[in-house]
Amino acid sequence: MNTSTLVQKVWNFCHTLRDDGVSYGDYLEQLTYLLFLKLAHEYAQEPYKRDTHIPKGYDWASLRAKTGEPLEAQYLAMLHRLGQEPGMLGAIFFKAQNKIQDPAKLSRLVQLIDAENWISLDADTKGDLYEGLLQKNAEDTKSGAGQYFTPRALIEVMVACVRPEPMKTIADPACGTGGFFLGAYNWLTRPGAALNKRQKEFLRDKTFHGNEIVPNTRRMCLMNLFLHNIGELGGEPSVERSDALIAEPKQRVDYVLANPPFGKKSSMTITNEEGEEDKDALTYERQDFWETTSNKQLNFLQHIVSMLKVDGKAAVVLPDNVLFEGGAGEKIRRKLLETCDVHTILRLPTGMFYAQGVKANVVFFDAKPKDGRIHTAGVWFYDLRTNKHFTLKTRPLKPDDLQDFIACYNPENRHERSETERFKYFNYQDLMARDKASLDIFWLKDESLDNLDDLPLPDVLQQEIIEHLEAALASFRDVAAGLQRK
Repeated sequence: MNTSTLVQKVWNFCHTLRDDGVSYGDYLEQLTYLLFLKLAHEYAQEPYKRDTHIPKGYDWASLRAKTGEPLEAQYLAMLHRLGQEPGMLGAIFFKAQNKIQDPAKLSRLVQLIDAENWISLDADTKGDLYEGLLQKNAEDTKSGAGQYFTPRALIEVMVACVRPEPMKTIADPACGTGGFFLGAYNWLTRPGAALNKRQKEFLRDKTFHGNEIVPNTRRMCLMNLFLHNIGELGGEPSVERSDALIAEPKQRVDYVLANPPFGKKSSMTITNEEGEEDKDALTYERQDFWETTSNKQLNFLQHIVSMLKVDGKAAVVLPDNVLFEGGAGEKIRRKLLETCDVHTILRLPTGMFYAQGVKANVVFFDAKPKDGRIHTAGVWFYDLRTNKHFTLKTRPLKPDDLQDFIACYNPENRHERSETERFKYFNYQDLMARDKASLDIFWLKDESLDNLDDLPLPDVLQQEIIEHLEAALASFRDVAAGLQRK
């Protein structure tokens, strides 16, 4: 059975469950539990005979043997017990709940999973299946799951430019469902990239390090990695369930690939009711940060700098406000260009993220020694926004749309580049002379302002208008929140 057929088969059952009020996300969560148990069961059989660390009586066989209310009771007991186990097992089942209230439909889902021999499917098929389900879940805009899903075409291009090497560490401090890890994994295992046994073991067990604060998203990330042969059944999870911004990083890494959550609110949690009204004003008191701010993206940017080894490389998706915001934003920008080699900024088009109204960029930079020198000579900008129109449904961003950027970036030797219509160089002195050291730079003329015949299609225009209004509304809310704090 090919991947698309299997995805459709597994996904079709969701439509039945939606009649009972089970959301896409809840369905995917239950699939994660059952898939993990079935895979563990298969690994416990001949010829593998692995110790899966699943207690007897709480395994797949005990679940498969029951129907009706006894099945529901067994499933509930299983979720509770496995969530208390250590390692990957406990991480997958942490605070797990049964969201399928109809025992007959739970039984049908167990049968659906049981009918397949999952180990016999190669990693690409299993991985593509789960990735397909994650994308379908992200497309359900009401669930909000899209905020944890970065368009795969963008991930592929970022990885192709950074070109991670074997035996080196890769981190994402807000890893969502693991898209950047899988993008790097696909690059490291691409055709022609022959890895030896030691390199394969390092890739499986030691390459990836992540944080994800949302438990359900973290479990989906771990399952996504596991289905791609990253991590072990009995091993420790490579993704911590914690806020990466709370403390200095435990280790330095070679690469950071990330799309930190948008929005200015802190991801810290208030536990007392009295402090609820000050939730937006929370900041992180970090001695290694250049500036103290409540802006989440600026904090993530500072944290990512602190995560990198000397000469470590980063490619980070950041919203426009990071490029032009004054106050702490300006100070952090100046410090970033002084202490790191910020060499490339890709101005992204609108209409490519599931969170609407987002205007974002990919900032590429290398960490440098703290020697008092200015390490950014200048920045290359690629404008993929002006006169470009994308929507998630009718005109999604595809890898082909970014091939010109890769050619201009010249990953094999980024020090040999040439300017084009969309690719321009600005030296450090000129950037520092701009108001607030703004990196919000455009030079192309918007052709739609002059020629009405070149206007985008009505549905594209409609989507762009919605995105602009939502972005404006978000800005108004930020201003209002700031005034309330004063």
